Amino acid sequence: MIVPRIHTRLSLARDLDSLGIRAGDMVMVHAAMKRVGRLLNGPDVLIEALRDAVWPAGTIVAYTDWNGDYDALLDENGCVPPEWRAHIAPFDPAVSRAARDNGVLAEFIRTTSGARRSGNPGASVAAIGARADWLTADHPPDYGYGETSPLGRLVAAGGKVLMAGAPLDNMTLLHHAEHLARIPNKRLRRYEAPFATSAGVVWRMLEEFDTSDPVVLGLDDDYFGRIVRAFLASGQGAQGLVGDGSVLVDAAAICSFAVAWLEHHVRSKAERLSC
Repeated sequence: MIVPRIHTRLSLARDLDSLGIRAGDMVMVHAAMKRVGRLLNGPDVLIEALRDAVWPAGTIVAYTDWNGDYDALLDENGCVPPEWRAHIAPFDPAVSRAARDNGVLAEFIRTTSGARRSGNPGASVAAIGARADWLTADHPPDYGYGETSPLGRLVAAGGKVLMAGAPLDNMTLLHHAEHLARIPNKRLRRYEAPFATSAGVVWRMLEEFDTSDPVVLGLDDDYFGRIVRAFLASGQGAQGLVGDGSVLVDAAAICSFAVAWLEHHVRSKAERLSC
């Protein structure tokens, strides 16, 4: 009988330690569970292994977004037609599902006992652990990837980003770098979103840099992946096994690298076009 390779809580904790995750760390995790490999007890075992690695003072974070999925209804001004408003469930940090595009682990973390969820619909994160309240509190409704967002706090706290089998161009932290980069003509997005409040549903117009496409014209769709690969090629970050393959980077270091990369590439492209 051939026994399949199955990852356990203990084996994953060893992988996390080998990669460089330590007690007290704040770790934002993106995971493609099929590429992580077969897990005994499913996605919960990865959460348990992360807890083992960073507890008692550490924090685990996942980008959730939300499952509103009504973009097709928005008009040219970002407004929802009146006849559709009653049919769209409002954003409620306590119950709104994580966007399916973020994979199953984000929803598992969001629904873990003690999890906290930030209050900006599209930029929301879920966190568990010692600093979950601090990380998720007072998330600005506008420019939700900025300095006072959970992503900004992740950088300020000396956090790390773990890509557990996830495509490198899915590193959400780089939206924070887009916000910080001093480059012209960033795409803006304005759209209405419904919020669940004690007084009922409240619609609010939100504004942010567009995260659905490259933040400025001329960048490749997968340029986040290019940035991460260039960062790793420079000798920074770590690659190893968490399950069947992973990448770990320092949040502040890759954010600074990405800001410099963006400013250089956008400026260079503008100079070539002006010649």
